[in-house]
Amino acid sequence: MSENNSTRHIWIVFWILLFYTTVEVLLGIFKPSFMISNYLLGVSLLNLTFIILTIIKAYYIVSIFMHLGHETKSLQVSIVAPMWILIPYLLFILLSEASHHGAIG
Repeated sequence: MSENNSTRHIWIVFWILLFYTTVEVLLGIFKPSFMISNYLLGVSLLNLTFIILTIIKAYYIVSIFMHLGHETKSLQVSIVAPMWILIPYLLFILLSEASHHGAIG
């Protein structure tokens, strides 16, 4: 990979991560009312959007900075599958149980 191509690739990664981060920050600042009032799987759409965007960013970071994107497909799946399955499940449990905690006390 030439130095020019490498620099271009770094800037592409920078802009992609900046875009996702900007979307997350803007959603956190403005908090659209339709995303707060609507629920899916016991979690508001805003929280679900944050979860999905964060998982996408985490996958992209692992793929680029840990060079997972250049590995075989089976190794990629064995490393990424727990992230795509367990993390959303644990977040769902955390967020749904947090909403029930206020009803008990």
